[in-house]
Amino acid sequence: MEDALEAAVVAASMGEVPVGAVVVHAGKIIAAAGNRVERDRDPSAHAELLAIRAAAQVLGSKWLKDCDLYVTLEPCPMCAGAISLARLRRLYYGAADPKSGGVDHGPRVFSQPTCHHAPEVIAGVEERRCGEVLKRFFAERR
Repeated sequence: MEDALEAAVVAASMGEVPVGAVVVHAGKIIAAAGNRVERDRDPSAHAELLAIRAAAQVLGSKWLKDCDLYVTLEPCPMCAGAISLARLRRLYYGAADPKSGGVDHGPRVFSQPTCHHAPEVIAGVEERRCGEVLKRFFAERR
């Protein structure tokens, strides 16, 4: 989660909502990303999607069955769908997102009968630190 937090701080420094994600395979980080929605002018350029895309390229596979994703904020429904489709083994996330989350809030994507694959979910990893990065970012903009 430390590396995901670092990616979130870098994203914040570029004016992005500070969310960071890393994909781990065989104990090594194979992909890391922060949000790039503003920079890329792309509403789908969330940290999770960018990290998943990069990991798939590294492994040469659309499925990331032996991989874990660490992300600083509960994934939105779009990202939760991508996590399912990539068949990630585990999802670790930091801060909960009651407003826009898609895992433990909102549509709860992995609990739906139409979900093809539900990863093991470990919530609240470094929750306080992850939440502080987000709170600080939005407080500076008010």
